[in-house]
Amino acid sequence: MTHALFQPIQLGSLSLKNRIVMPPMTRSRATQPGNVANDMMATYYAQRASAGLIVAEGSQISEMGQGYAWTPGIYSQEHIAGWRKVTDAVHEKDGVIFAQLWHVGRVTHPDNIGGHQPISSSALKAENVKVFIDNGSDAPGFVDVVEPREMSKDDIKHVIAEYRQAALNALEAGFDGIELHAANGYLVNQFIDFEANNRTDEYGGSIENRLRFLKDVVEAMADAIGAERVGVRLAPFTSLNGTVDSTPVETYVAAAALLNTLNVVYIHIAEVDWDDAPETPAVFKHAMRKVYDGVLIYAGRYNGEKGEQAIQSGEADMIGFGRPFVANPDLPERMKNGYPLALHDPSTLFGGAEKGLLDYPAYHAG
Repeated sequence: MTHALFQPIQLGSLSLKNRIVMPPMTRSRATQPGNVANDMMATYYAQRASAGLIVAEGSQISEMGQGYAWTPGIYSQEHIAGWRKVTDAVHEKDGVIFAQLWHVGRVTHPDNIGGHQPISSSALKAENVKVFIDNGSDAPGFVDVVEPREMSKDDIKHVIAEYRQAALNALEAGFDGIELHAANGYLVNQFIDFEANNRTDEYGGSIENRLRFLKDVVEAMADAIGAERVGVRLAPFTSLNGTVDSTPVETYVAAAALLNTLNVVYIHIAEVDWDDAPETPAVFKHAMRKVYDGVLIYAGRYNGEKGEQAIQSGEADMIGFGRPFVANPDLPERMKNGYPLALHDPSTLFGGAEKGLLDYPAYHAG
C-alpha cells in the first residue's frame, strides 16, 4: 500500500483524487481520413479515468504539426467533436483530462504534412531520426526525416496563433486544461536546445533567447484560457529525436523559473527511461523546487515505491506511469492493493484497432 500517491491534490481550481498521472502516449488510432479522435479512444481513456490526471496523447495543432501517421488533430470542428466524445466519457467516470498540444517541427516527412517542407527553429536536419508515414500507396512504414526550413518571424507568429487557437479548441472539446508538448525533440524543444537552434535573432543564441518561443507560446495560450489551465512538458536530459542541449541543468532550471513567472499550473518532466539510463541529477530536482512554485510531475521509470519516495521527499507532487497504464486500466487500484501488474504487448502500441488498446482487463482477485 502506498499512501502519498493517494493523497488528493489541487491543480489550479481542479481537485484531483490522487497523485497518479496517466501521461501522454501516442497510440496512432485516430479515424482516417481526417485524424479524428473516436469512440474507441473514448473507451480507452474512460477505462483509465481512475488516474488523478490523464494527459491525452499528443494532438497536432495544424496539418504542418503532424509527425506520424494516424495521430489525432485538434484544429478543426471535426477534431473538436471527436475529442468531445473522449472528454465526455472520462468525465462520466469522474476523471480529469488535459489535452497535449503538439507541433513536431522538423520531426516529420512531407508525406505527413501535405507535401510541404517541415519547419523548425533552424534549417538543421534531425540526424538518425525516422517517422511513420502512410502516403496511401506504399505500405505504411518508417522513413528518414528531411531537412526543414528555418521559420521566419511570420512563421513564428503564425504557429503561436495556432497554439492559442488549439488551446481554445481543447476547452471547446471539453478538456479540463492543456499540456504544451515542449519535450522529446519536437518544435518547442527545437528552439530550446542549443544544438538544434543556430538562429542569430532574438530566438537564438543565449538561453533567454532560446526560451523566447516557449514564453511566447505559453503567454498566448494563458491569455486565451488562463494560466491555471496550462501545463508544460519538458525533457531536459533526453536526446530523443536528435535534440540535445549542451547545458541542460542551466537551460531547464531557467525554463522552470520562466514558467513560474508565467504561473503555469504544472511542469511535467519526462525523465530518460531506457533500461540503463542515468538518473536525473539530484541537483536539478532540488533547483526545480527552488525556482518553481506550481505542481511538479515526474514521469519515467517509476513504480509505486519509487513514486511514493519522490512525493515524500518533496521533489515531486505527482508521478506519471506511462507503459504500466497501457496494460493496467485500473492501475491506481492495483497499486493501492499491491495487485500484480500486467505487461503490455509492444506490437500493439501503435496503430491497429481494439486489440492492445481496449482488451486489457481490470484485476480480479481470484
